[in-house]
Amino acid sequence: MSDRRKKNRYSEEDDGRVIAPMNVEGMPWYAPKPKTPKSSAPQEAPTKEEMRAYRFAALKAGLLIAGVYGLGAFLLILFLVKLWSK
Repeated sequence: MSDRRKKNRYSEEDDGRVIAPMNVEGMPWYAPKPKTPKSSAPQEAPTKEEMRAYRFAALKAGLLIAGVYGLGAFLLILFLVKLWSK
């Protein structure tokens, strides 16, 4: 039974190997490999106040986008009702 689960979970067609790497010099997406590994400096965790500010900013951005889409839908419906009621 466990063999069946493993077989369904992973596709036999895609085993993760790279056949032809597309990272070629001269292409716009070319990203050379770093020659030296980046130093892993310990990063400080954000404080509770900073996390609260990030969440509030993300919420404001989402509500702004939803408001713009809502206003656009409202104006579209208003225009179509005015157009069809003539």
